Amino acid sequence: MSEAKGTTQKMVKNERTQRLKERLLHTRPEVESERARLLTQSYRETEGQPTVIRRALALQKILEEMSISIKQDELIVGHRSNKPRSGPQFPEMSIKWIIKELDRFEARPVDQFLTSDEVKKELREILPWWKGKTVCDCAWHNIPEDTKRLIGSHIFVIDNNLLNGLGHILPNYQKAISLGFRTLKEQALSHLGRLEYLSGDDFEKRHFWKAVIIVLEAAITFARRYADLARELADSEKDPWRKEELREISRICRRVPAHPASSFREAVQFFWFLQCICFIESDGMSISPGRFDQYMYPYYQKDLKRAILTREEAREILECLWIKFSELVELFPEDWAYTASGFPMGQNLIVGGQTPDGQDATNELSYLCLEAGARMQLPQPNLSVRFHQNSPLKFRQKAAEVIRLGYGQPACFNDEIIIPALLRRGIPLKDARDYAVVGCVEIAVPGKTEAYSNPANLNLPRVLEITLNNGQDVFSQEKIGLSTGDPRQFRTFEQLWDAFRKQMELFVYHMVVASNAIERAHAELVPTPFLSVLISDCLEKGKDVIDGGAVYNFSSPQGIGIANIADSLAVIKKLVFEEKKITMLELLEVLKVNFQGQEKLRQILINKVPKYGNDDDYVDSLAGRVSMLYGKEVEKYHNPRGGQFQPGLYSVSINVPMGKHVGATPDGRKAHTPISDGVSPVHGLDVNGPTATCKSVSKLKHILFSNGTLLNLKFHPENLGSSEGMMKLVFLIESFFNLGGMHIQFNVVSADTLKKAQKYPEKYRSLVVRVAGYSAYFTELYQDLQDDIIVRTEHRL
Repeated sequence: MSEAKGTTQKMVKNERTQRLKERLLHTRPEVESERARLLTQSYRETEGQPTVIRRALALQKILEEMSISIKQDELIVGHRSNKPRSGPQFPEMSIKWIIKELDRFEARPVDQFLTSDEVKKELREILPWWKGKTVCDCAWHNIPEDTKRLIGSHIFVIDNNLLNGLGHILPNYQKAISLGFRTLKEQALSHLGRLEYLSGDDFEKRHFWKAVIIVLEAAITFARRYADLARELADSEKDPWRKEELREISRICRRVPAHPASSFREAVQFFWFLQCICFIESDGMSISPGRFDQYMYPYYQKDLKRAILTREEAREILECLWIKFSELVELFPEDWAYTASGFPMGQNLIVGGQTPDGQDATNELSYLCLEAGARMQLPQPNLSVRFHQNSPLKFRQKAAEVIRLGYGQPACFNDEIIIPALLRRGIPLKDARDYAVVGCVEIAVPGKTEAYSNPANLNLPRVLEITLNNGQDVFSQEKIGLSTGDPRQFRTFEQLWDAFRKQMELFVYHMVVASNAIERAHAELVPTPFLSVLISDCLEKGKDVIDGGAVYNFSSPQGIGIANIADSLAVIKKLVFEEKKITMLELLEVLKVNFQGQEKLRQILINKVPKYGNDDDYVDSLAGRVSMLYGKEVEKYHNPRGGQFQPGLYSVSINVPMGKHVGATPDGRKAHTPISDGVSPVHGLDVNGPTATCKSVSKLKHILFSNGTLLNLKFHPENLGSSEGMMKLVFLIESFFNLGGMHIQFNVVSADTLKKAQKYPEKYRSLVVRVAGYSAYFTELYQDLQDDIIVRTEHRL
């Protein structure tokens, strides 16, 4: 090859990931039916066999027969469906919403999917067979009638796991990549061979281990199909550079995942096969890479020492992987799509932090992951960083440099609070130090935890609304809560608080009942033997992860709207009970008419009472009191796996649709408008600057919320443009964490830019923003959510 041609090839190679990104940006999400067809064929063929065996055989059929492709420029191969950004269907979970919405996926106002006539026709032929056989059918049958009535009243939301898989988990990638599937298969065979007699439990174990053997072999076959395809493409490829790349892809896919990875690129390809297959087996969200820089670093370091990999080549491999992450999308029912708009997959990849022995874990790959994120600026993976007291300043600065680029990543997590929170849950120190983040902000020990994150979301302002109406629904006028007394007769704030506490207890109880019913349905109908191989103790116990196979077992619901309820209680306490400037009757009447003709009073409620987010103990203490009430009530309960319920305070984007089911609230919020997100203040009411906001948020007892809390802050780009501005950001994060904050994330984008993107979406196709615990393309969000992001307080440092 001539020197000139070699230089040209190198330049083309270096532009690879930008070409892949441009192709991705112009790919519209599309519905596909292939998985549903293959799954249904398998289920028809295996009727009468044990459920876990049926699941394994179904996955085998899909992996052996689904369409596969290798796109131009790809170095990392594999996909969960036949096209990038296509949404496979999972009829075993639920079918009613698919049938109902099939003709409007392209036209609905949120998360549109192209849907061909051929796909519609095939799904209409497939779906009726699943009637009465889905997880949704089984779970709904398990839920008591009085709990169903509350679900319909929008006090808590459970649609995610009622209609989709569980997901929200951190597989043990390190174990699989270092051992290979042949070794894991031998372990399953060994367990199977040691069964001396067959009791009831032994039958279940035998079925589980047989299922594991089936799925491991199927995964090896899946990879080798790619090896064969790459070899075929190489044979016909004219470009010698690409021919050699395809041959290398073929070699790698023939080796992994059957055998342990022996190089960095093999390890990354192994990882991606694991990720793909987990998302093919089930449509659970947020299957997260976790501490990628820790388990991948040995391969990177070894290759550098052997001089078979350069830093730039490793970064290109990471950038190719970043593209693969962002090719995954999920088709949700329209109602649920509003709660997580923008096609988030929640693949949280976190770098930094500590080793299990308490040393700083930051390494060269930690920085390289941040660089890959900065160069690609994609919604996925959901990039995060762990900080602790001894985190290098250089690492903190690097994270701040990436944050100020304005694509909403990385999010920042505080070891000094999260590790004690996990210790409080009974997790040993070494495992607690090894934590990673699932999805948005959920905390778990990688490869050991089934945390059942996000099974339900409790609408806290709705609980107060029902309390103020003595258990009555303000919309339907039905009695859905307890009779806790007419608030107009209350003489003290504590009487109101006692009524609120009783309603909270009732609704948390029913939320737990619904969550456990759904979990039982998943365990009964959709075990996940492939995922279970990747969770410690499942293989040893012969038990699926959703059936209690994991080392640590939790269920983790969220409380939504903490700022609204704190501000509302402050209004009632101050103006009704202390200063007596308005009566409870007057307040209830003005709420009933949504402040119509009472704008002057509304402005008093907004401006004359302390607001959460301004470092005012009067209202901040109420936020703390409400959050403690919710958190302590949640952790009273246990799930079918014997694990404890643990609370979180984050909202994805559910705070926007949740607000549509809440009337006017005492803080001056109008009916049907969004409620507050995470532990963030109400938009526009945190007027004393970011430091005051951080002080307010830090007063919450974050250690109680071991499933995570979420703080959003927004800055104008000019504020962080200089080195001085960047260092102010570094110190703000450090100060917040020293005060006891758990998590913080940023949007660095002006409201003017976002408004222009609304008006000219074609010019801002690549604009990525932080929504909640995830980032998304701004132009792919529905307008109400776009508006909610635009009106967030724009702070200055």
